[in-house]
Amino acid sequence: MEDIKGMIKEIKPLFEETMQQAKQYQDSLIKPIGSLGRLEEMAIQIAGITGSIQNKLDKKAIIVMCADNGVYEEGVSTAPQEVTAVQTCNMLKGMTAVSVLSRQYNIDLKIVDVGINTNIKEQQIISKKINYGTKNIAKEEAMTKEEIQKAVLTGFELVKQLKQEGYKILGTGEMGISNTTTATAVIIALTGCSIEQATGKGAGLTKELFEHKKDVLKRILKIHSIDRKNAFEVVQKVGGFDIAGLMGCFLGAAYYRIPIIIDGVISISAALAAYVCQPLVKQYLLASHQSAEPAYNIAAKEIGLHPYFQLEMRLGEGTGCPFTMYLADAATKIMAEMATFEQGNVDKSNYIDIREDNKR
Repeated sequence: MEDIKGMIKEIKPLFEETMQQAKQYQDSLIKPIGSLGRLEEMAIQIAGITGSIQNKLDKKAIIVMCADNGVYEEGVSTAPQEVTAVQTCNMLKGMTAVSVLSRQYNIDLKIVDVGINTNIKEQQIISKKINYGTKNIAKEEAMTKEEIQKAVLTGFELVKQLKQEGYKILGTGEMGISNTTTATAVIIALTGCSIEQATGKGAGLTKELFEHKKDVLKRILKIHSIDRKNAFEVVQKVGGFDIAGLMGCFLGAAYYRIPIIIDGVISISAALAAYVCQPLVKQYLLASHQSAEPAYNIAAKEIGLHPYFQLEMRLGEGTGCPFTMYLADAATKIMAEMATFEQGNVDKSNYIDIREDNKR
């Protein structure tokens, strides 16, 4: 783990000078100053990530980490564990929600087997299996220290590879039955919030199963000694291979300077873990939609993120990412294609700065 921790220390903040230049250019475009709101903020953030005012996000990918979770044994999910492998195959065939949404916008899916409890014989899958699922975190630690190192490095190195292949923006998704339980455990452990505040119904639980899920979480948090400041240890003890892999993606995106999008609660649990390791990670994050899972809001508040969409979604898979990639594309195209006041022969002095006016 020392190698990855050393690289994390080398993560740098956004290019402040480029962001100032991007803001000045935004303010020169033919519109009321500040009138495109968060689209302007996004374009400025992306400029700060890349070091360039003009950016073309013409190659996009969503990384989907797929893995099984030993806590399934506790009956915290209504779906059988086999669904992890079945849905992973369905993604590869282009049949799932994230497949459909990605197809609409020419987004490539990178489906990774980081710990499915069976072998999938499909050529398109990226096989990085650490083990056949994690251990049952209601009884023991999810994974060994060696396993979490492998999982985090998997995500980190995949980002490096995709950056080298010319991808300009990345999204994150996952597939793994019972992973709302592991994600919730990670968020509770890292924030110190209560089980009652954080626990949601995942893909859909009856009232009885919902109460049972909270009881299981109580047992999980009771048997593990948790150091909130040690995110690697938290994920190793109560997380999953999918969360660890995505944690590596977020750290890698910050290290290799590429914007990366958070999807739902599992994705944001990994982003939170990466943020705890290195707070500069926040500057590279784009939060897509506000998940209906309550733990999502707790993690978003802890990091200081404001999602772009409120769609009452709770599917996962990376389904929030295509919408945000459209926004990012729109934000960068505004910078590249919109005319300035001078080019449009419009007197800028007739306009006030809407942002400053709203502060009064």
